[in-house]
Amino acid sequence: MQLNLKKPLAFFDLETTGVNIASDRIVEIGAVIMQLDGSTKEYRYLINPEMPIPIESSLVHGIYDKDVENEPTFRELSEELFELFNPCDLGGFNSNRFDVPILIEEFLRVDKNFSLDNRNLIDVRNIFVMMEKRDLTSAYKYFCGKDLVNAHSALADVKATHEVFMAQLEKYEDLAQDIDQINIQTRNDLDQIDTANRLAMINGVPCFNFGKYKGISIAEVLKKDAGYYGWIQRSDFPLHTKQKLKEIKLSLQL
Repeated sequence: MQLNLKKPLAFFDLETTGVNIASDRIVEIGAVIMQLDGSTKEYRYLINPEMPIPIESSLVHGIYDKDVENEPTFRELSEELFELFNPCDLGGFNSNRFDVPILIEEFLRVDKNFSLDNRNLIDVRNIFVMMEKRDLTSAYKYFCGKDLVNAHSALADVKATHEVFMAQLEKYEDLAQDIDQINIQTRNDLDQIDTANRLAMINGVPCFNFGKYKGISIAEVLKKDAGYYGWIQRSDFPLHTKQKLKEIKLSLQL
């Protein structure tokens, strides 16, 4: 089945030092880039995270400190990775909640603004949960009739994710064949302003989405509590949250 793409679609999966978006680092990237003609190309990168990999994380993905000690850092790979991903829509499994935010944080650390504006985010897990409510291993078995070998290897996981997505297009008549429509149909985070969902659009107004000012407009809060902005910028919030809050503050001319 020919998917109606507007730009290349990059399915990707990250293995990391942990699950904290603000502080953990990438150790492996697997990607399958789907071109407009439906052809694909695979990529895999091992990355030195410049911090110890906790043993509990290594036991999940099988990557230990010794495996990456001589690999390039994200900064060293950042230009190549930016050129690889920036022209693309993004896809993955649970990627909107984890992989996309982590990738954006890594780019921001090296002063590259990887914007989500005008970019479709196709989270195959959202399609699967919406239709079947199972995990990737079950999805691969259900849609592709195969057992997922080497689960939690980034490239094995992302190759399985790509196969599941193509099988979903075949199976579900109600699933749009246009990439823009799939993005709208499956996204549950369209009101989010930042990837960590600390800021959100509520009734068309940018608001805080956490803490004592949850649900209150950013403009109102910054007018009555100017120090709140500085506290967020100094604290351990994700860089993307800080960036988006700064953009909103500038737009409000406060």
